[in-house]
Amino acid sequence: MVQVAAAAVDVTNKFITTSEASNQAKKTASLLKTLHVNAIINGEHGVGKTALAAFILPDAFIIDASNFDELLTSLESSNEIIIKNIDKSPNLLRLINAIVNNNVRVIATSCEILSSDYIDEIFSIKIDIPPLRERPEDINTLLKVFTDEARSLFGSQKEVFTFEDLEPDLSQNSYSLRRQVMINFLLQDIKDTDLMELTEKYLYNRLGTSNDYKNFLYLYEVPLIKTGLKKFKSQLQLSDKLGLNRNTLRKKISDNQKYLTKEI
Repeated sequence: MVQVAAAAVDVTNKFITTSEASNQAKKTASLLKTLHVNAIINGEHGVGKTALAAFILPDAFIIDASNFDELLTSLESSNEIIIKNIDKSPNLLRLINAIVNNNVRVIATSCEILSSDYIDEIFSIKIDIPPLRERPEDINTLLKVFTDEARSLFGSQKEVFTFEDLEPDLSQNSYSLRRQVMINFLLQDIKDTDLMELTEKYLYNRLGTSNDYKNFLYLYEVPLIKTGLKKFKSQLQLSDKLGLNRNTLRKKISDNQKYLTKEI
């Protein structure tokens, strides 16, 4: 079995090749395009598994393994197929048997590392995609791609986002990073009335207990404290600017500690 470390990024079906790992992925994928072998691509959500699979099999159907009956039917009528989230298959052994019996070429993706004799036998190549946090070169490229997309979508002339502009949200790799850029574009011209309307919509279906004022006070306090700490650099200056006793500010920071860990 061949184990390949690779990196691919799913960005509106584009394949980003900025980092060394991404370039290696493209070389491996280019080789797989010419070979009639099955491969499984492992990695977290948003690292580009589907984009890499589609690069290898550009004309293949893409079906999620959770749509099990549809997937089995497709295996009977296809020569090649991309199976997303094969780790979510309700009956993995039956799926593997269907692939073998129908002699279908498969590129599969998985968020979990699958290891068994029949998995190792049918998927002769495994590609492990590192998370985006391990590929800073790809993050910079993605920031540009997402900024260009947002500028086109919102008709804005804002400059490209960089690491200095915002701390990249990589919790879901390219998915969360794209969402972060889009939200920042939406917020650049936002008015106080817009913020209040958004808050109203957020709270409408969440209110209903006897302690809601205290429960949702963090929605106001956290952004105020986070922004103040970034701008004024110290709790002493921030307490003065907010007109709060320093002990009161410390208590509010303590109450919201889970949201403020990085700022303290």
